[in-house]
Amino acid sequence: MEISSAKYIISSATYKQCPPPDRPEYAFIGRSNVGKSSLINMLTGNKGLAKISATPGKTQLINHFGITSASTPLRKDRGEIKWYLVDLPGYGYASVSQKARNNWENMIESYIRKRENLVCLFVLIDSRHEPQASDLEFINKLGEWQIPFSLVFTKTDKNKPVVTERNIKMFLSEMLKTWETVPPFFITSATEKKGKAELLDYIKDMNNKFSTN
Repeated sequence: MEISSAKYIISSATYKQCPPPDRPEYAFIGRSNVGKSSLINMLTGNKGLAKISATPGKTQLINHFGITSASTPLRKDRGEIKWYLVDLPGYGYASVSQKARNNWENMIESYIRKRENLVCLFVLIDSRHEPQASDLEFINKLGEWQIPFSLVFTKTDKNKPVVTERNIKMFLSEMLKTWETVPPFFITSATEKKGKAELLDYIKDMNNKFSTN
């Protein structure tokens, strides 16, 4: 699948302010500084779409982007928005008050559990590090809420390949302590555009299933 256009739609403080749930929607979330904005910009081919910041906790609202895409590069469809890509606030550390963190957590949980057209939540995991408790705790919550999700390992260009492979294996092994199977996962690098085709093809397949439901 090729993205022919991606544009900012709206930033919402609650799921009730989001656009009408009439198109398939895919949300991206992860700990602060996981490389979420860079990944979104890489996937859409728009370097300025999601704002990149060195300050953790910069994303504070539910940010919707409208995506127009085609199944093949030969079909340049620049018309109607086909699906939504959503940039969610990060979880874990952020230099904000406890009250603000609680508000974010409530906003994120409400969106994840009540957004009826959310097809898949992509949970970003920083491949530079060994398994982090905050990632595993968040994923276990998704299991309790019965939310469909996939894992996206980011920043794979920042370590030696053997270290990246070890960290990913360790994370999946930790998951299997509480999960029967691991969900679909993708290995990515925004710098090298690694994993772009695989992620977009995965979304394309889910779009097709959404349209037939």
